[in-house]
Amino acid sequence: MKILISVFSASLLILSTSACSTDPEPLIYGTDVCHFCKMTLMDKKFGAELVTKKGKVYKFDDMNCFLNFYNSGYEPIEGFKHKLVVDYANPGKLIDATNSFYLKSAVIRSPMNGQVAAFESKASMDIFKKDWKAIYLGWGEVTTQYK
Repeated sequence: MKILISVFSASLLILSTSACSTDPEPLIYGTDVCHFCKMTLMDKKFGAELVTKKGKVYKFDDMNCFLNFYNSGYEPIEGFKHKLVVDYANPGKLIDATNSFYLKSAVIRSPMNGQVAAFESKASMDIFKKDWKAIYLGWGEVTTQYK
């Protein structure tokens, strides 16, 4: 009986310490599937991830899919712990979506034709802005693009 109680207690301890993580997960291109459109993530210059406060991770291949899901009400906006996008200038690198710089242009060929690219810094954004004849968008503006 003591052994059974010990095993049960140890199991509870392991379960309680291995509760859902709210850490972001890396995007695995060629394997991960977009939660919204169900396409496989392929282009490392694009992608996004939402992580809820409960640890549920949603991955996306394009800002179009990311923002359509974000604005859908499927999960409450205040329920997201992490809102991440891929830095176009550093393919595959996830950055904080709320502090990123965005460009919108017909020249941007994203997976689902979202025509938006994210950048971690204004300096890296400025490198592309003129050549693309793009317009700058902040987080508040970009969240209204696909409503």
